[in-house]
Amino acid sequence: MKNYPETLISNPLFKNIKSEELPLLLNCLSARIRVFEKNSYIFTEGDTLTHIGIIVSGRAHVIKDDHWGNRAILSDLSDGDLFGEAFAFAGEGISPVSVISISKCEVLFIDYTKIMHTCISPCSFHSEIISNLVKILAQKTVMLTQKMHFITQKKTRGKLLSYLSAQKERTGSNTFVIPFNRQELADFLSVERSAMTRELCRIRDEGLLEFRKNRFTLK
Repeated sequence: MKNYPETLISNPLFKNIKSEELPLLLNCLSARIRVFEKNSYIFTEGDTLTHIGIIVSGRAHVIKDDHWGNRAILSDLSDGDLFGEAFAFAGEGISPVSVISISKCEVLFIDYTKIMHTCISPCSFHSEIISNLVKILAQKTVMLTQKMHFITQKKTRGKLLSYLSAQKERTGSNTFVIPFNRQELADFLSVERSAMTRELCRIRDEGLLEFRKNRFTLK
């Protein structure tokens, strides 16, 4: 990890930490990078979590599969995103979800106990890391609340329109690209794919939107 990518240098977890301090910081946190091929499990439901992860490059999904093989996508992870931290710091240490790579992924793993417990020779950046982590957890709580708004809509149409409206607000543009294909979007919104596709076509035929693959324009 001698040449650090921008996704690490500018990562919110390392905010207010100088780039020249990063090697010392990562060494202090026992950080290591692993590479996962596409469709590999980064960790699985029931695993004991000893580390939190940061996506250095690539994409992954946080998923939950039920007994009958139905899959729900809880969140989409891309460059710079942190995962596993809520479950690790909850004290249980057992993951209730799985994380699977959607493309080839480089993942930086950090021993979470090293974040909470300072070194024998205390590092100045420990307080910054903890403060940054609290902010990240708060932001994720806001995002979870937003997702709950999507999936608690009674009809597929409402779920689609609330999700797409949120993407418009997030990007500041009527035209945007979402990170999901059709099956992934259905899994994210907890709807049946064919019913969702039919509803998308109805909304398009009503002149409310246009779409091609994962690119949408709201009218």
